[in-house]
Amino acid sequence: MHINVTKEVDLKGIKMDTTAFTIPLNNPSDEQRYQLLKNALNNVGRPEDFNNIIELLSPPPDITTIAEPGSMSGVRIGIIGGGLAGCSAAFELRKLGADITIFDALEDRMGGRVYTYYFDRGRQYYGEFGPMRIPISHETTWHYINLFHLNTVSLSSPNSNNFIYVHNTRIRRDPSGDNITKYLYPKFNLTTAENSVPWSELNEYAFDSLLNNLSPEIRTEIFKILPTYSPEYEHLTRLSNRQVFEMLGLSQNAITLIASVDPLTGGLINTSYDETLQENYSLDFMNTYRIQGGMVNLPLAFYYSLISRNPLEYQLPNYLLGDVHFKYGHIVNGIYQSVRRNKVLLKYSSKSEKNMLDVFDYVICTIPFSTLREVDIKPFFNNQKMQAIRELNYSSSQKTAFFCNNRFWEDDAPFGNMNGGISFTDLPIQSIVYPSDHINCLTTGTCNSNEPGVLTASYNFNLDSIRLSNQNEKRRFELIKRNVEEVHGLPTGFLENKIENQKTVHWNTEQWFRGAFAINLPGQKINFAYQILQPEFDNKVFFAGEHTSVKHGWMQGALYSGKSAANTLAIHRNGILV
Repeated sequence: MHINVTKEVDLKGIKMDTTAFTIPLNNPSDEQRYQLLKNALNNVGRPEDFNNIIELLSPPPDITTIAEPGSMSGVRIGIIGGGLAGCSAAFELRKLGADITIFDALEDRMGGRVYTYYFDRGRQYYGEFGPMRIPISHETTWHYINLFHLNTVSLSSPNSNNFIYVHNTRIRRDPSGDNITKYLYPKFNLTTAENSVPWSELNEYAFDSLLNNLSPEIRTEIFKILPTYSPEYEHLTRLSNRQVFEMLGLSQNAITLIASVDPLTGGLINTSYDETLQENYSLDFMNTYRIQGGMVNLPLAFYYSLISRNPLEYQLPNYLLGDVHFKYGHIVNGIYQSVRRNKVLLKYSSKSEKNMLDVFDYVICTIPFSTLREVDIKPFFNNQKMQAIRELNYSSSQKTAFFCNNRFWEDDAPFGNMNGGISFTDLPIQSIVYPSDHINCLTTGTCNSNEPGVLTASYNFNLDSIRLSNQNEKRRFELIKRNVEEVHGLPTGFLENKIENQKTVHWNTEQWFRGAFAINLPGQKINFAYQILQPEFDNKVFFAGEHTSVKHGWMQGALYSGKSAANTLAIHRNGILV
């Protein structure tokens, strides 16, 4: 099934136009995804980037091209962390016959930061508190989605019709951005030159001009982890988003306008400009998809495959495959080098076991550096990695979902008529994400706004997420409800009889994460990224996780890093020169 839509403004540095093209609603083929990406790159004037983006985001080579299937039979590998990085590493290493143990501190769910919360027993109504979208260019993610035959659904809505509520002014998001130019420009003391430029051009100048000034070859460095970079690219990684805007000559009022209209960028305005580059380079917010039934179905697919004696995903005889053991509720609190035996010792605890030790030939550590910081490491890893463990920046992020007894936002009224998409605001909640599960029924007329629905009532970053979450539950929910009502122009108290249940996840206070995702401060990619990936303990300890990748905060980063770490382990095991 397909639907013709007009390209929606994402306010993340995307050139705006009204070019219509066809988006497959469900399960796009590789060819369809590639065509969508080509169209989008053509629209922003960078068609030459297509091959580089696809190549750089494609999964690493299959591990069986490095080592023979079954060749690591009897080799014991410990994996710290059972999220996507740990599962993808285990999935690949199992092909070599290794005996794998996955330690995960979580005991009530699986998936790491992939966190789908179901409000009903039928698992029809849910909120995504971790990743919630899959860009068409994230090849490694699509590799595993296709491998496990998971169904995907487009998030591109032909009738998103969302709000921007900034400076006490409510407008509808429009593809041209004319509403911003007309109604919001007068609220900010822009310079004469800024006032004369339409929003579409001002936004493109702020987000895309420096990216476009890099040559296509240098742009590929955005998706590479290297010991050194070109001077042109390195310079940009040492600047924050705010510093780039200032360098471009934008006034502080123009910067405030940008940060208000796009509050998710505004919440990260002091982080490295390179983080903006890596999302804009591959147009990560255009033509995104979700996994049908919840994003957690991807880690669940890994889990069921890894515990199966007869998995369908491997094109190998089952006797060559290794065994995978999950230890949920087991906290690794020590990583030690056993020099005499050339092994790695892991100390771990659970509710029933205290300070247990296990011996492994190799270890892959996938947990965030924010939690690795408190693990006992003897001897220390190299000094720069230890510094990265102490300093690597993690974004605070909060999501609150309302399970509503009807979809007031879909009503054909001044405050509704929305299906999917995001509303942005300069209020503390920053953004409101609307469920996309009615997009498919728009063309058939079978959508019913009287059905229940899950509204992500607040999704915000950094200071606003900390301030909003650092309140008692009653006060927090009251503030979010009032903010949602204000954004929609609803009377105070309108939501009191609409909300059946609610849930907040603030990733800073999630015990085994302490941050939503890694996000570099200026200079951190140059100082840390290459060293983070280097093995430790004489090539016995390897590292994976979105924090070790060029795609912080995306499933792509976690999956690619896990597959890559497995390959690197196999390379060192075989003594291949690298």
